[in-house]
Amino acid sequence: MPSCISCSKRIAPGEKTVKFQCPSCGNVTIWRCERCRLFGRAYTCPGCGFKGP
Repeated sequence: MPSCISCSKRIAPGEKTVKFQCPSCGNVTIWRCERCRLFGRAYTCPGCGFKGP
């Protein structure tokens, strides 16, 4: 099961989330939960170190 890159919360099937490739390297899939997206919590790509809102 994937987890949010910002808060490490497990993401359950059917939960509102977003999944995208790292905008910098494109090699890592970023998962973010609805709450972290809503509050604009930062995340860091574990592959290249890119930091995003």
